Amino acid sequence: MDQDFLIKEHTQIERQQDARNFLRRKERKPLWREYLETAFIAVVAAVLLRIFVVSAYRVNSGSMADSLLEGDYIFVNKLAYEYGGKTPQTDDIIVFKYPNNPDKDYIKRVVALPGQVVQVADKVVYVDGAIAPFPEGAKNIDKKSIPGDLSFRDNFGPFTVPAGEFFVLGDNRDDSRDSRFWGTVPQANIMGKAVLVYWSWEPEKETPGWDFPYVIDFVRWIGYGLFNFPSHVRWDRIGTSL
Repeated sequence: MDQDFLIKEHTQIERQQDARNFLRRKERKPLWREYLETAFIAVVAAVLLRIFVVSAYRVNSGSMADSLLEGDYIFVNKLAYEYGGKTPQTDDIIVFKYPNNPDKDYIKRVVALPGQVVQVADKVVYVDGAIAPFPEGAKNIDKKSIPGDLSFRDNFGPFTVPAGEFFVLGDNRDDSRDSRFWGTVPQANIMGKAVLVYWSWEPEKETPGWDFPYVIDFVRWIGYGLFNFPSHVRWDRIGTSL
């Protein structure tokens, strides 16, 4: 009797062990599958972020120097003005579709809001009659002041910003084409707010091209990057908030 009990108990233990082994085998995934699933989730997350939340841009001109330099790579928050009735505020750096050619993306700083009066007198910017704050990274590189009948660069206005639009300037005030020359930016054209410099590479004239069929240029870019890294990386700009 005791022997039968021991046999039954042993059999039950074996069955439990077999069940655990079966479940363990069922739960264990091949390593390649785990990597593949992780990569897939990462790609999907990156695509969703790219479409709905954040876009990455490269600064291709010096019109925002010294706040943004040519060769800076920035993140732009696409949801900054999407919810809660939020609108761009003075001093925001925004990316927008150029009103005269929506295929081009521009980046400038908001200086005046709808309904405000803007005037530039001998390079000094006034908003509603008061001197506008001069951003820390902004600059004037030309000491000469051009009369308003020759150019709107140094003398402009007074001008009232239309409803639903924004007056923008480049921080490199003497070398920027902005609202002084081509008008204001409709809110519908604004794509987001610049928030961070995540990478910065000092460009030079002798960089490789990028032409079809791309194979040769791809090899040239690899060699160019390896040869110039890290001397062309602006390490002090990486992580700069805007």
